[in-house]
Amino acid sequence: MNSDWNKDLKIKFTVQDPCQLVRKSFGDPVAEDMRYVVKAVVGEENFVEMNPNRSNNYCCGGGGGYLQSGLPEARRYYGKRKFDQIMETGADYCLTPCHNCHAQIHDLKEHYGGKYHTTHLWTIICLSLGILGENEREYLGSDLSEFGL
Repeated sequence: MNSDWNKDLKIKFTVQDPCQLVRKSFGDPVAEDMRYVVKAVVGEENFVEMNPNRSNNYCCGGGGGYLQSGLPEARRYYGKRKFDQIMETGADYCLTPCHNCHAQIHDLKEHYGGKYHTTHLWTIICLSLGILGENEREYLGSDLSEFGL
């Protein structure tokens, strides 16, 4: 696992700190571990931190069952703060280790017209290892959708 693939591309990534994993469970140590992995696979120079972050990061608005609540207008309203936070990073991709965060952050991007791509953390790990399959690239942008094939 290394970041050589992104040395010339210089694609910028940020990462979502999921509430359940970071704030409610393991705290900043797991957030630090996640950053270690992200920097190792995209390059430290290509990682952009959200502010605030780690245990103080904003909730995406989709967890705790809210994603499936049938209240998309309210969920998007509460998620606008997360959308703005991601946009402020200028990152090309928001990596999400949580499926609920992924679905919510992707929906926020579509709803508010964001310029970032929402990608599962494992997708970028597999890309960096050269083992990402053709059928596992749905959420990658045109800059990466055929990379390594």
